[in-house]
Amino acid sequence: MFKHPAYRMYIAEILALCAAVCIAMSGMFVSELQGRMPLLDLARVQMIAAFLMTAAASLAVGGWRSVEPWQLGFLAVSSFFGIIIASTTYFAAIYSAGPRTTALLFSLASPFAVVLGYLFLGETLTGRQGLGITCVLAGIMLAIGRRPSKMAARTPWLGIGLGIVTAIGQALGSLAARPAMAGGVEPFTAMAVRSGIATLFFVALLLVPHPALKATSQITRRSLGFAVGSAFFGVGLGMSLLMAALAHGNVGIVSTLSSMTPVVILPMVWARTGIVPPPAAWIGAALAVVGTGLISL
Repeated sequence: MFKHPAYRMYIAEILALCAAVCIAMSGMFVSELQGRMPLLDLARVQMIAAFLMTAAASLAVGGWRSVEPWQLGFLAVSSFFGIIIASTTYFAAIYSAGPRTTALLFSLASPFAVVLGYLFLGETLTGRQGLGITCVLAGIMLAIGRRPSKMAARTPWLGIGLGIVTAIGQALGSLAARPAMAGGVEPFTAMAVRSGIATLFFVALLLVPHPALKATSQITRRSLGFAVGSAFFGVGLGMSLLMAALAHGNVGIVSTLSSMTPVVILPMVWARTGIVPPPAAWIGAALAVVGTGLISL
């Protein structure tokens, strides 16, 4: 199918856009679990499913041979910030603010990563990247800040705060993983190590004698299906498509197209709720994607 030159030319772009759709689907699945599955139960199921999927993919490509002992420490730190903290706050943000707002706030991970790289790794911050950061911030402020006055009381400030923490955690996780990835760790293996460490953490919480940390025995098959489905679309299929896109195309273009999630998720929310997102939501999401492009390209 992809032997034709025209297909080969755009295969990376197609894969990156499909990754954005899958990540948006994952967020929609998580939103269906609000009020049905406690946050820590969702994190536990997600991490177990993610570990099994990525570990199997790593075995299939022989990736476990690519890990050196010194790289495990960096991946452990990356797991703490990028998964244990960021994934938990990501789920909580979706529960509180909804998938649309959370997807938009997740766009902050790219500006945070650039700023942290500049501050701690001595990386260069160009004028184009500065403009990209401005576009991302402007898009988020436009989409979230401009609400009708009658809705001001319902502004999900807790969810917005959790979304910002998610972006910071994701940026710190990426920063911590860079030395290990530069050392040649296979991507699926790196994700398997990170999700495996997170799985051990969330399972270990069951040993803490506190009612809030205990697993509920009332998880339905439907809720379990949504939780595993979100892991499949987000970590399994979404990350697989992203890795394949990076293998075939320009990193900057792939990163930009895969960041289309805030735009892609709008028609999904529209179809699910029957409510048309306001024009500010579309313009803000588009600005966030343009900003990410300026940062990445």
